[in-house]
Amino acid sequence: MKNNAYELKKLRAPFIIFLSFWFTAIVLWQTTGNIFLLFNFGYIGTAVGVGIGLYVLLPRKKKPSGRRLAQLLIGIYMLVFLGIIKKENMQLEGFFFYLFSGIFSGSVIHYLIAKILGPVLFGRGYCGWSCWTAMVLDFFPYKRNRTGRISSKWESLRYVHFGFSLLLVLVLWFLFQYRPIQKGQDALIWLGVGNAFYFASAITLAIKLEDNRAFCKYLCPIPAILKITSRFSFLKIEGDKEKCTDCGACNKTCPMDINIMEYVNNGERVLSNECIFCLTCTTVCPDGILESTFRMDIGGKEHLQRNETA
Repeated sequence: MKNNAYELKKLRAPFIIFLSFWFTAIVLWQTTGNIFLLFNFGYIGTAVGVGIGLYVLLPRKKKPSGRRLAQLLIGIYMLVFLGIIKKENMQLEGFFFYLFSGIFSGSVIHYLIAKILGPVLFGRGYCGWSCWTAMVLDFFPYKRNRTGRISSKWESLRYVHFGFSLLLVLVLWFLFQYRPIQKGQDALIWLGVGNAFYFASAITLAIKLEDNRAFCKYLCPIPAILKITSRFSFLKIEGDKEKCTDCGACNKTCPMDINIMEYVNNGERVLSNECIFCLTCTTVCPDGILESTFRMDIGGKEHLQRNETA
């Protein structure tokens, strides 16, 4: 009986995410009359819920397959189906263009839910479980740079990238009066060029720095949004300070170079908004003292492992 209760407790996070997405799907469907929104968010919520559910229930060596499944189900759906087949610009620039046009498109809904409002509930879970760039990167062998993050100045590149994307849209919109059609050849060109740059730079950084998530840390523009709203995330990782043996396993395997032990020793949840909720730390902890918890606190306090010589 006690064992069953423990298994149910471990499923709390995927269950909350599953219900959140389906609640959103039903509300959007009922308020807009668009049944596609029911399918879209229901599908994504189910994929993430099943993926995280498998991750927490599978044996340790097989756990990553749960995350890979969610990444593939959602990444291929968004990039191939919504992007290529439905010909909608799912890039950041597409979000800006559709927002200026007042078009309530899939791209706008995706950014509002997954990257602006959603992180209040589940932090940067999008980065860990749904990103189609990371879907490819996580197949590379470089789990993390063993020496830690390089200079924090590199991290400013993602804000430069975000600013450049916004500036490009503003120039085309106001100076050249460019008005892209919501679906069609223009959207495919934007999607193709944008993703070619994303994948090329992400793979290059992963190989050069021997770090799968280097693109996420230094160049991806999306954290410029996510790092703000994920501060208020209800869902975060927490450790039992009294049971922690300071073995360092969580720190050694965190793909985002977060000093998880410092948060645990301070009696805090992992308040870093660099956390992508990949659950790797909960898996490798030999004493099982790390778990996902759901309550209100404010994140943003950064304890990162850095390579001071880089």
